[in-house]
Amino acid sequence: MQVKSRHHLRSDVVSDIEAVVADRLGVTLDGDAYERVEFEESDWEVVLVDGSPEIAYFDEEPFLTVRGANVYEPSQRIVTVDAGAVSFVSDGADVMRPGITEADELIEPDDLVLIAEESHGKILAVGRARVGGDDMVGSEGKVVDSLHYVGDELYSFSG
Repeated sequence: MQVKSRHHLRSDVVSDIEAVVADRLGVTLDGDAYERVEFEESDWEVVLVDGSPEIAYFDEEPFLTVRGANVYEPSQRIVTVDAGAVSFVSDGADVMRPGITEADELIEPDDLVLIAEESHGKILAVGRARVGGDDMVGSEGKVVDSLHYVGDELYSFSG
C-alpha cells in the first residue's frame, strides 16, 4: 500500500480516539506518538500508535485493527469462532452462525466487532454485526460481515 499522507495527530484527536476505543472495547491505548496515515488507491485510514498500525477507521469510526486487538486484548465486542471457522475467517469470509461458539451479549446490530478463535483467543478479523450478540449463536445464517482480516492489505502494512 502506497502512503498518500502521514501526519501526527493533535492531542484532542488522540484523546477522542482513546475515549472511543476505551468505551467500545474496554482497552486503554498506551502510546507516545499517534500518526494518521492515508493511502493512495485505498479507502483505509490508519492510526499508527508508536509506529504500529493499531487503529483503523471503519466508516469514520476508530476501532482496533487485528494487530491492535492482539496487542491490547480487548474485553468487549468479541465474537468467538470454533476451529472449523478459523481458515475461512482468516481469508476474509463473513461469519456464519454455525461457526460461533460465543458472542458478547452487549453487541448490537451494526456494531463493529472483533472475531477471535476459541483455543487461544487470538483476533482473526474485524467485522460489522448484522444481529445482536444474544442472537449470534445458532444453526444458520450470516451474522457478521468481514471488514478487515489476517492477511489482507491492511494487516500486511507495517507502518
